[in-house]
Amino acid sequence: MSSTVSSSTSSGSTASAAAANTLITSTGIGSGLNVSAIVAALSSAQGFAQQTQITDQKTSLTTQLSAFGTFSSSLSTLQATLATLESPGTLAGFTAAVGDSKVASATADSTAVAGQYTLSVNSLATAANLTSAAVPTGDTAIGTGTLQISVGGKSSVIQLNSTNDTLSGIAGAINSSADNPGVSASVITTSSGARLLLSGTSTGANNAITVTETDGGNGLASLVYDPLKKDTALTQTQAAADASFSINGFAVTSPSNVVTNAISGVSLNLVGASAAGVNTTVTIAPDTANAGTSVGTFVAALNGVLASIQNLTGYDPTTQTAGVLNGDPTLQGFQNQLQNILDTINSSNSGGISSLASLGISTDANSGTLVTNTGTLANALSSSVASVAGLFGGTKGIATQLNNLINSYTGPGGLLTSVDAGLQTGLKNVATQQTALNAELATFTSTLTAEYNAMDTAVASLKQTETYLTAQFNATSSTSTSSLSSGSTST
Repeated sequence: MSSTVSSSTSSGSTASAAAANTLITSTGIGSGLNVSAIVAALSSAQGFAQQTQITDQKTSLTTQLSAFGTFSSSLSTLQATLATLESPGTLAGFTAAVGDSKVASATADSTAVAGQYTLSVNSLATAANLTSAAVPTGDTAIGTGTLQISVGGKSSVIQLNSTNDTLSGIAGAINSSADNPGVSASVITTSSGARLLLSGTSTGANNAITVTETDGGNGLASLVYDPLKKDTALTQTQAAADASFSINGFAVTSPSNVVTNAISGVSLNLVGASAAGVNTTVTIAPDTANAGTSVGTFVAALNGVLASIQNLTGYDPTTQTAGVLNGDPTLQGFQNQLQNILDTINSSNSGGISSLASLGISTDANSGTLVTNTGTLANALSSSVASVAGLFGGTKGIATQLNNLINSYTGPGGLLTSVDAGLQTGLKNVATQQTALNAELATFTSTLTAEYNAMDTAVASLKQTETYLTAQFNATSSTSTSSLSSGSTST
């Protein structure tokens, strides 16, 4: 019987091992444990401390990067307002107004001088207009040959043949000429017939139009106009003429109705003749409205910077929370330099405008922001826009100093550029640490999984052996009981 049992046990062990090998195709089936969950929990615990550190570092760096971005944005907004203030000529602009808008309009630049002038327009500058005699239609053939059209010393030669010898064809040839000297041609249809109209594109006495036939024939004789040679087949309906006007009683002429050299820094746009014996006024005055708007925009942007610094570096005792950049030396350094500039006193500036306080700009004791006394600012601007411009502009001007300060922070190689580069490097280092940790945990997870799978295989094998032995012992027990009950014994 022992031989039989030994043989059976050997056979059972082989079967048990084979069965065990089939059980580990799904992790944990052999042992009944949730191996995946166990391995995940152990891996998480293994990397918890380092992962927490990496996450905290990344959050801190990202938050700082965003905070410095907010600060930099507020500096850009402020810097955009400085261009107008930094140049005295830009802020100290002038307005120009003409009493009778039917006579002229005007604009003034920063080189203008405040004052009032009288203006009387005798006549406007005009361009030459020539018209041909009437023919039945625009498609009526006129003749062939060569026309030379001249305006103000420039000429164009127009070749006309049987393909373009009608009024419409001639107008098209003139308009399409590559060296057109400044003439627009069209065909007008009247009750008496069709006519060719030549219009100069530039005003002024020097831009008269002449038309001559240069082919030696007379096929185009009906289209010539040369007063010096008394060839005037075309009719001049409007002569090229200069504008005639007077300023403060002094006669002035201009080839254009846009006059830029009559009054210093002022551009006049003549639009109509004055009534006989009637003058209008041209008033040049400081542009206090725009200057006030520019100063107001500057103060608002400056408050934006101050608010940004306060939010990022301040501490709220009520909530016991500090700003993201609380204690940061970069922003503290900027704020100190900013305050020094805002406290600038330029006693050499004209008009008694020596500081921001002279303009009614001061710091509110409660909020820490700048407030403007609009009455004081308006009085300063009315008194002398140039003095206000002198405070902001020039080498030692407040706007110039601020622009230089901001450039030292935001420009190439500036402090904020360096800070940003440092934070970006920090994020790259954190990413490298994260990659290394992920690789380490992957190896750890793989090792644990292999060990648990080996345990699973062993447990499965033991269970299979247990099952087999139980079955064998149950079978043997059953056989022995059956023999005893039949009364037979073996000797």
